[in-house]
Order: sequence, then structure tokens, then C-alpha cells
Amino acid sequence: MNDNPGAQVVDRAAAIRITALRCYWVNPVVFVKIETNRGIAGWGDIKAVHPLPAKALAESLFELLDGENPTRIEHLWQKLYRSHRDMRGGPLLTHTIAGIDMALWDIVGKLHGVPVYRLLGGPCRDRIRVYHTPRAVKVPPPGMFEHSSNPADIERIVAAIRAARQRVGPDGAVMFDAHCALPPATLIQLAAALKPHDVLFIEEPAVPGNIEVFKRLKEAITIPLATGERDRTIWEMVQYLQEGCIDILQPDCCHTGGITQMKKIATLAETYHVPLAPHCTASYLGIAASLHVVASIPLFLIHEFYPDNHGFNPKGIGHMPWQLDRDGMIGLPPGPGLGVDIDEKHLQKRAREPQTYRWPGARLGDGSVADY
Repeated sequence: MNDNPGAQVVDRAAAIRITALRCYWVNPVVFVKIETNRGIAGWGDIKAVHPLPAKALAESLFELLDGENPTRIEHLWQKLYRSHRDMRGGPLLTHTIAGIDMALWDIVGKLHGVPVYRLLGGPCRDRIRVYHTPRAVKVPPPGMFEHSSNPADIERIVAAIRAARQRVGPDGAVMFDAHCALPPATLIQLAAALKPHDVLFIEEPAVPGNIEVFKRLKEAITIPLATGERDRTIWEMVQYLQEGCIDILQPDCCHTGGITQMKKIATLAETYHVPLAPHCTASYLGIAASLHVVASIPLFLIHEFYPDNHGFNPKGIGHMPWQLDRDGMIGLPPGPGLGVDIDEKHLQKRAREPQTYRWPGARLGDGSVADY
């Protein structure tokens, strides 16, 4: 008789193995399906990179997943991320891993019959605050801006923020998304025209890459600053926290490597008392994955939520039940797994249609290339 308690535990997941990976490209998303020998399949999505190479990369990465146990999520994340020393950390690889990671968590949740947030430590809250709602709105930058601005430019933004405040009332939330489109000088001019409490936060105050720019903005602006949607993994997030130049962190589950990384980012931010306000423009799969993480973390502010935007969430492919309450909150995401039902026949039909991709971009009035 074996007296080792660990050896006596029956692992119901021990025999499950990955047998196939299928990708469906429906603009602008690549849907990933991972199949197993137990008849359980998991789904994820890849977005915000060119779908054509993302689809090819996901299919190529199956070489590293074939025959593996899908419940070894951390091990498989590391195996994919560190598989090629010269591709590690790039957007294409990290966004593609995010879709695969979501599918693995979906499988494990379904295997055990529980929502993913139960596997992440259980819920830290009963409801999740979201925007856009009658109680919370985000104002985009109204137009393009030169490298410094005149009074009419600043007043245009202030007027948009003022109108949003009137819609939500004094107890609602107004956020301003600078979208990296306002150069630092313009953003400092704008902040001087606003009261510190006029907005919940200013999102994407600067283009990522030089932490000194964020430090300069933080020194000059008293309004809370938020960023993170264009930064990936704990290794790109940590500099904002170490330098104390960001008040709110905004990882996107689809950008930063999936549920596995987003949970780590939340813990990293917690050590600096920085809450998450996740960026989220995705299909129901990406939305659900992000909601499962925020359900399980202690420091959370508000969640971006566009379930009816078919530019992000192609109509008829997925379904996730949700209901907005009078406080501008939704319930915890359902299960098991991610809690999203995929109409695979409809998805296959849509994927057979011609798919195209157009590179985005923006220019200033003089014809020069602009950030956006």
C-alpha cells in the first residue's frame, strides 16, 4: 500500500491529449479551435494583428501542441512563447498565443464543469462594472492633432468631455481616450483646461516605447493616467509600475498572451496598488476570457465592453448571455469554460467567404504620417 497522499489522488485529466487545431478567419478575427481525444474542444480568438499570418502561425504552432495534455496551460504557454528566441515577445506571436491560451482554459473549464474564474481562485466580486453604458462613457479624440495645439483644438476636446459628463451625470464615469493621437504637449495643454475630477482617467497618453515620456506626463498632469493595451506580457507592463507613471493598467487579454498572462499582470499591478481597467475589443471569446480574469482579481476598476459591435464581434458566430443592470454592471461570465457557445457551421460558412485586410493608418493635415 502506498502511503503517499499525492500518489493516491486520481487525476481525471491525466489521459486527455490535444489532437487537432483548426483556424477560421472571419474579418477581423481568427477563431481557434483546439480538439482533444476526450471529445472536449476549446475556443479562442486572435485579433489586432494581420489575420493571414496569424492564422498560419497558429497552425504552425500546433507542432508544439500535438499530443500534449491541454491542462498543462502554464507549461504550454512557456513552450510556445520561448520556442523561438528571435520571435519571443513580438505582437504577432503574443496575440496568437493569446487565442491558443483561451482555448486551453476553455477546455479545462469544460473538463471540470466550472467557469474559468473558478480555476483562477474563484470570484472576488459579484458583478462587473462596464462601459459604454448610460452610467459610463469613453470619449475618443475628436480628430487628429498637430504636435502642439491652439485654443480651438483644446476646446473641441473639452466640449466633448463636457457633453459626456452631462449625459452620465455627476456620479457617472467619463473617460478620455487620447489613443496615442495627442502629442505630449497637446495632452499637457488639455489637462490644464480640465479639473482633476472631470474624467476617471486619460487613456493611452503616449505612444509606448520611451518610459521617460510617461514620466514627464505624470509630473505635469494631475488626472489619473491609464495605459497598457499596446504593451504585452509582464515584461512590458512592469516598467510603468516601477516608475510610478501610470495609475491604472489596461491590458488586453487578446494582446498580452491570454488569460495566463493577464492574471499575472493583475498580480504584478496589485503589488503597486494599481487597479486594472482592461482594454477589450474582441469577439465574445475574447470578451469572456477578459471577464473571467477580472472576476478573479481584487483590484479592478471598469471593463471595456462592446458585445454588439460586429466590427469586433462578427454577428451570429458566438453567443454569451449577459444583462446590464441599472448600476451599469453585468453578472459574472457563465460556464463551463469560457461560457461562449460557438455556431461552428455558421463560422465555417463565413470563413469560406473572401476575406480581406486593409492596413489602417492616419495622416496629419500636411500629409505627414500620424500616430492614431
